[in-house]
Amino acid sequence: MTDVAALVVLSTFPDAEKAAQVARVLVEERLAACVNLVPGVRSIYRWQGAVQDDAESLAIIKTTADRYPALAARLAELHPYDVAEILALPLANGHSPYLAWLAGAVTS
Repeated sequence: MTDVAALVVLSTFPDAEKAAQVARVLVEERLAACVNLVPGVRSIYRWQGAVQDDAESLAIIKTTADRYPALAARLAELHPYDVAEILALPLANGHSPYLAWLAGAVTS
């Protein structure tokens, strides 16, 4: 286990440019230490009674449990979707120097 309660937060966006805009804000505001953007994911989901099949970009956001409430609120505010995907996954373990950097990067 680690001393830092780190989280990976997943969120999809309609395109890479919007994902990058939001990622930059989250990092600049010290809500996220790092955001990896994965363009070209394909999402198949049910929305408003129909099955959808869309190209999206996936944001993989690293933060701490302490910063998560502020990050989730800001992400929901910036997100273009009516219902934003904001899923937080706890880390069971990680490289101690990386986790220390992560914690320092989101300290306000």
